[in-house]
Amino acid sequence: MRSRRGNPWAVLIVVSLGFFMTLLDLTIVNVAIPNMIERLHASLDDVLWVINAYALVLAVLLITAGRLGDLLGQRNVFFGGIALFTVASVACGLAPSAGWLIAFRAVQGLGAALLMPQTLAILTMVFPPERRGAAFGIWGAVAGVATIAGPTLGGLLVTAFDWRYIFFINLPVGIVVLGLTFLLIPDLRSGRKHSFDIAGVVLASLALLAICYSLVEGQRYNWGTIKSFISIPLLLAVGIVLLGIFVLVQARRQSGEPLVPFTLFKDRNYALMNLVSGFIAIGMLGIFLPFSIYLQDVLGFSALKAGLTMAPASVIAMFVAPAAGRMSDRIGGKFILMTGLVLFGGGMGGVVLLAQTSSAWYTFLAPQLVAGVGIGCTFAPLTTVALHNISPMMAGAASGVFNTTRQVGTVIGTAGVGALLQNRLAAGFASQVQQRAGRLPAAARQEMLARFQATAKSGMAGGPAQHANSLATAIFSHGFVQAMRPTMAVPIVFLLAGAVSCLFIKPTHGRQADAESAPAVTEPSTAAG
Repeated sequence: MRSRRGNPWAVLIVVSLGFFMTLLDLTIVNVAIPNMIERLHASLDDVLWVINAYALVLAVLLITAGRLGDLLGQRNVFFGGIALFTVASVACGLAPSAGWLIAFRAVQGLGAALLMPQTLAILTMVFPPERRGAAFGIWGAVAGVATIAGPTLGGLLVTAFDWRYIFFINLPVGIVVLGLTFLLIPDLRSGRKHSFDIAGVVLASLALLAICYSLVEGQRYNWGTIKSFISIPLLLAVGIVLLGIFVLVQARRQSGEPLVPFTLFKDRNYALMNLVSGFIAIGMLGIFLPFSIYLQDVLGFSALKAGLTMAPASVIAMFVAPAAGRMSDRIGGKFILMTGLVLFGGGMGGVVLLAQTSSAWYTFLAPQLVAGVGIGCTFAPLTTVALHNISPMMAGAASGVFNTTRQVGTVIGTAGVGALLQNRLAAGFASQVQQRAGRLPAAARQEMLARFQATAKSGMAGGPAQHANSLATAIFSHGFVQAMRPTMAVPIVFLLAGAVSCLFIKPTHGRQADAESAPAVTEPSTAAG
């Protein structure tokens, strides 16, 4: 086993397993919400914070964790993140109440934030630029599959056991990754000592916390007052101001060692891929959130069947992504990425057009396969183009910023689509009540409309099974489909905007990393690897 230390492909397997766990836990909780409410005797707001606590901590600390990897070594921080994430996962599974579960999810988010930026940084250091495409192809397959596989695996575990097992599943994987980290991953450093930008860390963390909290909780407070003079617009404004101060402070520190080196953004491809990464995150969460609700609450699918209905896209992406990565090494990632985004958006556009109140699972098979090819052609070239010209010395900072952009895009996508879906549901239910219940007495129509408006405002669909009669079921189902179509169209537009942005990518094929950027090996035993 020791002879494998430093082998790039062995390293790739280890970091991909850790990365898979963190992304899986972003989506696996969604299908367990009803089971959590029932078993924990929790409110909907409590359970939503189980999701949000993880996402918030992850988004806020990614930049800091990326720079921490530069300071302490990516392998060491990766190991610490895996250990914390695994222990917190077990604690989540054992949580006696919703409050404890929320607290443990925040700790789990801290572990994920520590390990996630190190994955790309480690791969950047162990693979030469001309071979990174294939490596990023597998890394990209992990990213795409984990995001979509969450509902499938979660549905299986919740159906067979209960919600606690969506966290217990991380224990065996975490133990394996912990054991392999020091056996297989070398301690590669840039050969330069790093300082830690405390002011940058505080400003960036507070700014991202205020912005992300506002976006996550905005819908709950109707984008108005939280308590006393504190409101969502005020927090959002404070976050933007702090972000501006952070940029000014970073500009003054560029001659030293800032938290975010602005030289990263002098590379047009890196700056452009950060934008495209945000668009993709908005697109993925914005598409799959309403679609998963539609499958369960309109078509009446179980959590497992809904997950399996979405599984073809993840399966096809798993096989396409490595091939797309190898092609990115040969011909560059520009046109592969453009093709992927168009296919992804087009496939999900087909899903939107085919969605009816009585659709079967196989109705969505063909467009899901098209979307899966698109997803497989997206993550590998995206990452290859973004990090092709990044030196190992900057790998931690570059990876931290890149992952933060994606995570903030996830928060924006979830919040934006949630607000838009709520708005469209209210309008759709009103239209359906008017069309289908026009013969009922006015008082009965008003009562029915009020019930549906409450469903829309809660952010949770009620499902046809929860309605007392066929008329109410028809109103709910048609109203939801009517609302889902324009809601899903918005993230599809973001995906197509990302495809257009790729026209400005500079060709990367054939360019080599500067010899001076080669990492210094700090362990004699890793030199052969």
